[in-house]
Amino acid sequence: MADGVSGDTVRAVIADDQALVRTGFGMILAADGIEVTAEAADGAEAVAAVLRTRPDVVLMDIRMPGMDGIEATRRILAEDSAGEIRVIILTTYDLDHYVYAALTAGASGFLLKDVTPEHLVAAVRLVRSGDALLAPAITRRLIERFAHREAARPASPHRDLSGLTPRELEVLRLLATGLSNAELAERLFLSPTTVKTHVGRILSKLELRDRVQAVVLAYESGLITPGGPAESAQ
Repeated sequence: MADGVSGDTVRAVIADDQALVRTGFGMILAADGIEVTAEAADGAEAVAAVLRTRPDVVLMDIRMPGMDGIEATRRILAEDSAGEIRVIILTTYDLDHYVYAALTAGASGFLLKDVTPEHLVAAVRLVRSGDALLAPAITRRLIERFAHREAARPASPHRDLSGLTPRELEVLRLLATGLSNAELAERLFLSPTTVKTHVGRILSKLELRDRVQAVVLAYESGLITPGGPAESAQ
């Protein structure tokens, strides 16, 4: 099956320390026409495989021997100057406390390992299209739950919001509460096309990959706080 975005085959790397998981996911993806360019059993192997094969999407386990999935994600995305590689974090438990760190490292979302074959394929294709797999509202709950544990983490390099217009700041603040583009349009009395343009400009100005990263930044920068006015209005 061809990629609906570019017409090219979607290419993926699977990184997991369990061979059965790699094999099973690989078979599911291959059956839907997604090419698995490499498999990796730990973070170091994952980084090497991605740099060697340049896939569109990486399915990355968090807990692996040696280099974990979070550090591997950081290194992969740091090397991806073109911003073309997307990372989906694989986790065994819902709201795993590692997920917040993975999202702030640049991952575009996460999947539970018991995901259905249909959802797995859809997730890979969705992320490949440039969208965020994880709904902003879910990201918000993750941040609220774990942000206080990350106080000692180095500051984000994208905390300066001075380049945004007042309207863009308003859009970002509402986006961080979990509103979709359609809901943003209704709330701000704008057309969906105009909202999409605003969101695109926000991501571009702040050098963010997707809406998930925008939500993370809105909290880390202090633009919105759990239980603050923007959320209370929901």
